[in-house]
Amino acid sequence: METPIRKAEPCVMVIFGAGGDLTKRKLIPALCNLITSKLLPEQFAVIGVGNNDLNTETFRAQLSDDIKKFASCPVTPELWDWFRKRLYFIRGDFDNPATYQLLKDQTAAVQKELNVPANHLYYLAVAPRFFGKVVQQLGAAGLAQEENGHWRRVVIEKPFGRDLESAKALNAEIKKVLAENQIYRIDHYLGKETVQNIMIFRFGNGIFEPIWNRRYIDHVQITAAETVGVELRGGYYDTAGALRDMVPNHLFQLVSLTAMEPPISFQADAVRDEQAKALHAIQVPTPEEVLTIAVRGQYGEGIVDGARVAAYRAEPNVTPDSSTETFAGLKLKIDNWRWADVPFYLRTGKSLAARATEIAIQFKRAPFQLFRDTPVEALETNRLVLHIQPEEGLSLRFGAKVPGPIMHMGPVEMKFNYVDYFGRTPSTGYERLIYDGMIGDATLFQRADMVEAGWSVINPILDVWKALPPRAFPNYAAGSWGPKEADDLLARDGRHWRVIT
Repeated sequence: METPIRKAEPCVMVIFGAGGDLTKRKLIPALCNLITSKLLPEQFAVIGVGNNDLNTETFRAQLSDDIKKFASCPVTPELWDWFRKRLYFIRGDFDNPATYQLLKDQTAAVQKELNVPANHLYYLAVAPRFFGKVVQQLGAAGLAQEENGHWRRVVIEKPFGRDLESAKALNAEIKKVLAENQIYRIDHYLGKETVQNIMIFRFGNGIFEPIWNRRYIDHVQITAAETVGVELRGGYYDTAGALRDMVPNHLFQLVSLTAMEPPISFQADAVRDEQAKALHAIQVPTPEEVLTIAVRGQYGEGIVDGARVAAYRAEPNVTPDSSTETFAGLKLKIDNWRWADVPFYLRTGKSLAARATEIAIQFKRAPFQLFRDTPVEALETNRLVLHIQPEEGLSLRFGAKVPGPIMHMGPVEMKFNYVDYFGRTPSTGYERLIYDGMIGDATLFQRADMVEAGWSVINPILDVWKALPPRAFPNYAAGSWGPKEADDLLARDGRHWRVIT
């Protein structure tokens, strides 16, 4: 018997920064997909807040045009008509108390008009400098307090801090207003089906978990590669860089899900307890170790997908002598019983040879003695790859005998793609995360201790890189797989990066 579909709880979703790209490209299309899936309740509304020159009617008109461009599945006129009537807009500055009085009045009016309970989901699609300010103003206006059985939750986009000190300060600032169970630190990578499936794959199948340890696994590679450069984000990116932008959030979430121990249940805190333990077990490098376990790069001009690409320093809003890294590679050690002596290699970068995000589990080579009197010269090792994007699925490589009278072994690749087995589900990557915020499931959101554990590993690297500016930037061509130092990072251990095509 199938479990009945649980609809999201009736609520008003308030989007701060509703006039921006994220709203029209991801959030509104995701909400349309939730409506199509019959996961949104009848008692629902969206209030946009921003300093754009908009009002409710022009906001509705603008999104009516935008949804035609950015919807990930057909949006019927009936669906959009239903949704359009539930869109509202308030113009105001995020640090002005008057904006929040307008919001208070608007939410009260919407709740009365549509018979919506006083449940509020606040989505902060704003610049990081406004995170603390918005939360403080919500508290001062009486919009953050939970009472009479009604909930108030705040979804905060990344980056959550720019180092350990700022992350701790931001956590302390918002916790003056909100309890931890009201805070949803979002990472859109965790909306990917394959990422969510890691736990099902590991803990729901009896054949994998027994070999998910140092006895059988040689090393783990996690890659998040992009073919695009910084495009129009140069102003932000030049103050952040690849390490800050990707590693303490996206990549460390993948590390924690890969490395965590089995939770006692799939309750949010049970899962996040184990993720936090895995992150705390990562060895924090000393300044001397940073020189050997971390590499950085910056792309020069090159060719990507057949087109010539300008160097990073020639991109808009990037300083001509920028020392910001567009590539980061790390070797991490997890100091616990399961993962002792199993290195985790991470790499992420812009303007690389292929767009791919994946987790590659490299198993140890089988004993060779059995094949000493055969033509088999070397055993191909087994490898499991969890493909996260652009295609979502799994692949497993193992050896098989090549047909014929002579003993020859060849690699065999078994592949599973979600779309082949389950069909293509229209998705922006935000549907599950928005839905979980509405039902109060924080499993896929970062907790304060997880954020701080990630930054504690990254901080020493940031300090060393700041103290020792790079001498050879740019050091890799656009369209390559990064700097030579990234290859050396693995070559010193007798290993190499997996070839991704």
